Amino acid sequence: MNSRERLLVAMDGGEPDSIPRALSFYRVEIEELAPPGQWRDGLVDVRFIRFSPSREEEKLDRRAEASPPDTRLGTSAQMATYASWDYHPESSSRRNPLAHASSLADLERFPFPRPGRPRDVKKLASQVRKLHSRNLAAGGNLPHLGGELFESAWRLRGLNNFLVDLVKRPDWANFLLDRLRDLARRNAETLARAGVDVLALDDDVGMPGTMMISPRTWREFFKPRFADIVRAARSVKPEIRILYHSDGYFEPIIEDLVEIGVDAINPVQPDHMDAVRIRRKFGTRPALWGTVGRHTTFSFAKPEDIRREVKERVEALGRSGLILCPAYDIDEPDIPWENIAAFLEAAETYG
Repeated sequence: MNSRERLLVAMDGGEPDSIPRALSFYRVEIEELAPPGQWRDGLVDVRFIRFSPSREEEKLDRRAEASPPDTRLGTSAQMATYASWDYHPESSSRRNPLAHASSLADLERFPFPRPGRPRDVKKLASQVRKLHSRNLAAGGNLPHLGGELFESAWRLRGLNNFLVDLVKRPDWANFLLDRLRDLARRNAETLARAGVDVLALDDDVGMPGTMMISPRTWREFFKPRFADIVRAARSVKPEIRILYHSDGYFEPIIEDLVEIGVDAINPVQPDHMDAVRIRRKFGTRPALWGTVGRHTTFSFAKPEDIRREVKERVEALGRSGLILCPAYDIDEPDIPWENIAAFLEAAETYG
């Protein structure tokens, strides 16, 4: 099998000739993290493409690149997205652009970013073809403000405001979520037309030990809208695989995610989610994409500890429906390359 075939078999719950390897659920510029000569094709099985940035985003990209390497701004792509939404996490007064809305009309006047346009398909498809020519699977993320629905909504309104909206102003919440869904749906169609193999949807609704909103609230406000996004992508490319990401604990909605067509979940953080319990309950559908490393593992563990954990994951979870991947971001300035290399080497050895 080649890398692309291997990943698709695993996402379908099957057992490939070796366990696929990924570095995240989004684009990671691993060539920039690895020392010269220590990166080669074949170490991962999937890479992610990126929508072309606007002129404003390109300017913000350059600002981010000029920052010291230990400055924690998120990725340059994440920073660039903030400009599109008028979101200012560095400012207490301007952070949430809709925090001071006093009526539904204020929400209606907000200038949402435009969805991907037809001309984006050609550029995205070119990225997909380049990955496919290397036998890699191609993944795609939707442009968003840190999450498709819940995260984007609360970053626009402010977390407390949006939680109140869900209870006391459901018309406000529904309007905002409908706009976000429509934007995500159009962009999902664009990625499907470009030919991506994996559509990655993400929305952090989990935290340590519980969800940020109740499963009942998620099912009322978010489940049908995510189902719409999945349907939009599959109306263009029926065989597209769907990956869902949320940090923290979100076990209560796994069955719902499978029901709306999600093929794999990420990152299944060992300090918050019991991958073995999930495997026993659901089998290999959904596939598990992640499972390796707790919050501080890649920053502070020794390489041999990471190798041992990879081995234990494979032994406990089996070889079907598994994509080995760090359960926390590795594109941070305090992650030593030796630990990333240890993960890749162990995944190749034990997978």
